[in-house]
This record gives sequence, C-alpha cells and structure tokens, in this order.
Amino acid sequence: MNELTPREVVRELDRYIIGQDEAKKAVAIALRNRYRRNRLSDEMREEIYPKNILMIGPTGVGKTEIARRLAKLVKAPFVKVEATKFTEVGYVGRDVESIIRDLMENAIRMVRSEHAERVKDKAEMHAQERLVELLAHPVKKTSANPLDILLGKNKEPEMNEEERNTLSMRREEIREKLARGELEDRELEIEVEEAAPQLELGGASISIGDVFGGMMPKKMKPRRVKVKDARKILIEEESNKLIDKDDIQEEAVRRAEQSGIVFLDEIDKIAGRGGNGSGPDVSREGVQRDILPIVEGSTVTTKYGPVRTDYMLFIAAGAFQVSKVSDLIPELQGRFPVHVELRSLTQEDFEKILTQPDNALTRQYQALLEVDRVHLSFQPEALGEIAKAAMNANEMGEDIGARRLHGIFEELLEDVSFNAGGENMPEVQLEITPEYVRQHVKAAKETDVKKYIL
Repeated sequence: MNELTPREVVRELDRYIIGQDEAKKAVAIALRNRYRRNRLSDEMREEIYPKNILMIGPTGVGKTEIARRLAKLVKAPFVKVEATKFTEVGYVGRDVESIIRDLMENAIRMVRSEHAERVKDKAEMHAQERLVELLAHPVKKTSANPLDILLGKNKEPEMNEEERNTLSMRREEIREKLARGELEDRELEIEVEEAAPQLELGGASISIGDVFGGMMPKKMKPRRVKVKDARKILIEEESNKLIDKDDIQEEAVRRAEQSGIVFLDEIDKIAGRGGNGSGPDVSREGVQRDILPIVEGSTVTTKYGPVRTDYMLFIAAGAFQVSKVSDLIPELQGRFPVHVELRSLTQEDFEKILTQPDNALTRQYQALLEVDRVHLSFQPEALGEIAKAAMNANEMGEDIGARRLHGIFEELLEDVSFNAGGENMPEVQLEITPEYVRQHVKAAKETDVKKYIL
C-alpha cells in the first residue's frame, strides 16, 4: 500500500470524503514523498524531512477524516490529539510528550495484531489441544503443603497402561465433538493470568509488573467459562508464546519513527491573541513552545525506549475563525510549510455525502433498521430535501458541516427507530419521500417570511 501514487491515494480518499481536493492532494503528495525518501541512499534519506501540513477550515468538513483514512490506508501508526488538552510543562495538565507515547502504544498494538495474525493457525491448533486436555483430564484442586510442591513431593501418581488408553480414547472423542461444535456451551475451569495493579503517573497507567521488569511472578486465578470463551483466552495465550516481544517492539519503534502520523486538532485554540498582561499563558503560547521541539524533531523517552520524532508527519488543523494563522508563534508556523484551506459544504456536497461514500449515512441507517425488519429506501428528491435542510440548519445556526446530517437523520427517523423492533414486528417497506422529509424535519419546513416584514 505504500507504493500508491498520489492519484490512487486521492481516489481511495474519495470513497469516504466528498470534495476538499486541495487537502487530499497535499496529504497524497506527503505520503508519496515518504515512499520516495525510503528509496534513497541512507545519507540522502537522513537529510529529507516530511513537510508538515496545516489544514484551515470550519468544523465538520473532513479534516480529521482525511488524516484518519490516510493512516488506515497505509497502515501507519496514527494518533489524534486536541491541542487544548495540554498545558505548559510544570503545570497541571497533559504533557505534550504523551502524544508520542500514545502513538507508540498504537504502533505496538498494530504490530502485535499483525504478528498474532501470522501465527493464528498454529495458536488455534495449540489452543485446541489444550482445550481437549482440560476437558479430558481436568486439573484437580489440591491443598498440598507449598513446601512439598517445592521439594517435588506433590507429583500425581503414574497412570497404568489401561488408564492411559482410556484417557487417549476420551481425548479422541472430545476432539471429534469439538470439531462438530457440540461442546461450545459446556463450562470448564481454566487458570488465567491476573492483571497486575496499575499506577497512575503523569496521566498514564503503568503496570507494577513493568516497573519491576517482570521480576514479580505471574499470579494466576481460576475462572469458570464456556468452551467458546475458553478457546479465545487460550488462543491469545498461545499467540503470546509464539510471537517475539522484542521483534514487536523494534518494529513498532521503527514504524512510529518512519511512518507515524500525528494529527493536532484545534490548534487555533492555542494561538495567542496578543498579550493581556494577566500572567503566563500556560495553555496557549506555552503549549506552542512545548509542541515546537516535538514537531521540529526530538527524542522522546517511552517505556519501549527512545523514539525520534524527526521523520513523523504532523498534520495540524483548526477553524481559525477567531484567531489567525499569523497568531501562532513564527517558529511553529515555519514547521507547517504546507497550508491548505477546506471550504464549507454546499447543498450539492451534502447530496453527494448522502449517496457516494462507502459509509454514507443512508447505507448506515438502512443496515441498522433492517435488523428490525424495516427496509428503508430513499427517493432522489428526498435526499435533495435532506441536503437542503442540512444547509438551511447550518446557515440559520452554527455551521457544523457534515455533522449536521446526523441530527437531521435522527429527527427524520425518530418515530421509525422508536416503534421498530419486537418479535411481532412484520416486514415493513418504508420509502422516504420529499413530503415525509418536510413533515418530520423542522429545518425542511417552509419558513414564513411574512412575520419578519415590518
């Protein structure tokens, strides 16, 4: 996926986001430049840094979605943070370095999932054998003296030939029943690892086991579960045995450093608006000064080792309705050389949003209500009325972009969603017409302008 051309990247983004071609083009070029950089010699590669992007536009027009879909497209570690949650170092609040720690956690999770997928078949096979053994020969509870266990005096008596043959036949019988799915709801007792206590440090949870470097013995606890649930637990345990944690850590650090994408939202909220002489601005210019070294390139200490931020791609976004880009400190402006403006959505855009994306709201509500045997369909003119209602609502109130459609749809289908469901619910074919939209959505009703005439 890393070899996608900019045109192919834009084509993939078009499946989920309507319009905003300038922003799509900018992120597609940034992505392709990463691929180009990886093809260069080591000396030249060290000299080329990503060109960070600043997206400027109102809320709800696709800024976050573009960054999230881009990361998903190339399987890159991704983290979205809101700049307003951070304060200057030394004050109560989140430290900006936690951004990179969060990114590393996401990278570890992503790489571990990929490694687990590779060993899935072998883990399932081992888990099935453990399941057979637990069902055929359950572990007997003993209350022996711990000293006897240490001295090896608590061993189970040896089985004779007849007992071994009986146990072998029982295993084979259970294996066949498991294959046929006959024992899925049967209960059994397994031992699972008890989670170590967590410490809260700097807004992050740290396991006591990690603090002591794994020196503390793992505490096990018995748990009674059904076979289908036990299988999942055992598969996870076997996967953890088969994958190398050091390999996961090394690959996750490399991927975070070379492919990580950090999305800084609401950056306009930390832009200074001139000194007011009321003391230190710990949540605005102070945060900008702390973000600067992260964006410029520095080394952040994480529990997985030091992580460099030099080659991560930073995408910042903000509406900049009250403040301006020039209100950011000059050093931070210089670290976001690519500026793209995202425009407000038009009625035509709303109509496209309702029909073209793979995850269009019309498809989502059709799938949701089909669960309760209500089959929705929309007339093209009805979609035009919904788009017009969303446009009107944005013009009359606050412009919240495509998010307005969520409220419109809830209002439109409130009665249907409330009354649908139940065992006696018959199959219902419901066609949404323009008249239905006008009756159920306030913003779609004709406004009487006579009352405003003086």
